[in-house]
Amino acid sequence: MGRVLFSVSALALSTSSALAGGIERSTQSVAPLFESGQYMEFSFGSFDPSVSGVFGGAISSGDMAGSQRTYSFAYKRTLSDKFDAALIVDQPVGADVDYPATAAPYPFAGSNAEVRSNAITGLLRYKLPSNFSVYGGLRVESVKGNLRIIAPAVSPAFTNYNLVADTDWSLGYVVGVAWEKPEIHARVALTYNSAIKHSLDTVETGLAPVALNGSLDVEIPQSVNLEFQTGVAHDTLVFGSVRWVDWTAFDITPQYLGQSVVSHDDDTFSTSLGIGRRFSDRWSGAVILGYEKAHGTPTGNLGPTDGYKSIGIAATYTVDNIKITGGVRYVDIGDATTKGVGSNFSDNDGIGVGFRVAYSF
Repeated sequence: MGRVLFSVSALALSTSSALAGGIERSTQSVAPLFESGQYMEFSFGSFDPSVSGVFGGAISSGDMAGSQRTYSFAYKRTLSDKFDAALIVDQPVGADVDYPATAAPYPFAGSNAEVRSNAITGLLRYKLPSNFSVYGGLRVESVKGNLRIIAPAVSPAFTNYNLVADTDWSLGYVVGVAWEKPEIHARVALTYNSAIKHSLDTVETGLAPVALNGSLDVEIPQSVNLEFQTGVAHDTLVFGSVRWVDWTAFDITPQYLGQSVVSHDDDTFSTSLGIGRRFSDRWSGAVILGYEKAHGTPTGNLGPTDGYKSIGIAATYTVDNIKITGGVRYVDIGDATTKGVGSNFSDNDGIGVGFRVAYSF
């Protein structure tokens, strides 16, 4: 029962991309490491936000948030009575920003940005007495991106500024501790993900008659995850998570532009709480609530969101050793006021869907 419901709850947690920092795409969960025996899963998620704002009380930005597609893969293997190993592939961060050119005279009309990443995490878990375990491993991560800003009214440098940042791979680490009580399907796992620093080769255009080759140092911030679950009644599981991310350490300041184009004044705490229930040997379902506090401080123009509230549902169908899970999540995106231009973004939302196939063997 715990394995089936946990599959439902895990997908319910990830059916939409988190909006923390505006670029988070994965909660970096270590849940596959705790599956029994040999286990493999593949997940696909899609999030379609609608984000628009108003400048000067009358000029609309148009919908500036593009649809997001993410995937993940995990493989877990039992090595012995004491050791488990897992390999997890995901996309930690990403961005799809596209202000419609037809939104002119909105200050950022025609501006766009894209960030892409991939990560491979290898984990090893050692079981201690009294149901405790420790785990850790390495994460190798790639990041790349491009940016175009057309906003001459904001700065002469933004008359037609372009930045292309090539792919950079860098290394970080993961450490954690967990406690379990299998007879009630209880588990608490505390995980620290280190910051990963990247140095990307860049090309900047629009500042001089020729392209300017340079570099860009970016830190994907450290984070802490607390994931928990416990059985509360027959065939019923309560689960949730608390996640902190050090987003104040994240900054994009191109070498020749010399000014920050993305930064954050606040760290984020994202929380979730849900309940799962098995209805039969084949069907299980879950409902989950999500929340991230709005800070009220001005946000960047490339990420005009501030916190969120969400509700999601998921269902799993089990046949033999295969579990097929689908979920949908509605996200009420927090209102924001942007830095510099003072645009007001309000009444925005999004829909996320997710699909997972898991196989135990």
